[in-house]
Amino acid sequence: MFQGASSLSLDAKGRLSMPTRHRDVLAQTANNQLTITRHPHGCLMIFPRPEWETFRERIAQLPMAAQWWKRIFLGNAMDVELDATGRVLVSPELRAAAGIEKDVMLLGMGNNFELWDKATYEAKEAEAMRGEMPEAFRDFTF
Repeated sequence: MFQGASSLSLDAKGRLSMPTRHRDVLAQTANNQLTITRHPHGCLMIFPRPEWETFRERIAQLPMAAQWWKRIFLGNAMDVELDATGRVLVSPELRAAAGIEKDVMLLGMGNNFELWDKATYEAKEAEAMRGEMPEAFRDFTF
């Protein structure tokens, strides 16, 4: 399970240095192989390959009515691998789709990660914090 937020910067070639706390798990569970694709909220999703394969199967089984979403998730997916120093290349196409240039937020979301443009994430988080809690949290105790 991946959790926590990391404020990071992409290098000049568009590579993301994966935080060291996640590298060992990714090496053991995914042989350093990841898949990156678009998320409907405007960020990118980064999956360890075994988790991606499960997600991909679920998406592939959707009916024709969801064909455009299948294209968004599957058609934009890029297989990548962590290099020897723990970096992963985020393609220019995916960076453009998520409005990512340099400063990013990497969020551990359980079985995958979200990669956000830092300013976009901070604005959306502030907006969410100003709003009402979703119905799902009505009976939730903190």
